Amino acid sequence: MKRIGLLSDTHGHLDEAVYRYFEECDEVWHAGDIGTADVSDKLAAFKPYKAVYGNIDGTELRKMHPAVLNFQCEQTDVLIIHIGGFPGKYAPEARKEIIETKPKLFICGHSHILKVMFDEKFNLLHMNPGAAGNHGFHKVKTLLRFSIDGTQVKDLEAIEIGKRG
Repeated sequence: MKRIGLLSDTHGHLDEAVYRYFEECDEVWHAGDIGTADVSDKLAAFKPYKAVYGNIDGTELRKMHPAVLNFQCEQTDVLIIHIGGFPGKYAPEARKEIIETKPKLFICGHSHILKVMFDEKFNLLHMNPGAAGNHGFHKVKTLLRFSIDGTQVKDLEAIEIGKRG
């Protein structure tokens, strides 16, 4: 079993609360719009770390991270892409990746809206952790924390870490 801390859209700001809420996590995953290499480096120094770059991320972050991540955690196929949409309204690139790779867990960011929902059509769990940074229209910074045990995603927690600064 692995405990995962998931965040997105930090836009160059890493709230200190992330360390507290992700302390018991085995890995940290970032769904893009990291903002600075410093944020990425701090997360990588904190825990085993996976990330994709987002639309605001510059050349340095695009060299550090891919646009799309496909991997297996435990026995669960995972797909992470920054601009993904959500069930019934996937972004074209995300829909193509979902059809090709058939993940059981699809993660994206970009919208700054925390959303978790099951997609019956593609038989996958969709997660968007909202936004953990200070830039954007969201009013509250959010994270997700969950476990993957074999093929099961469980113990999901939506966490509010404070008002956007």
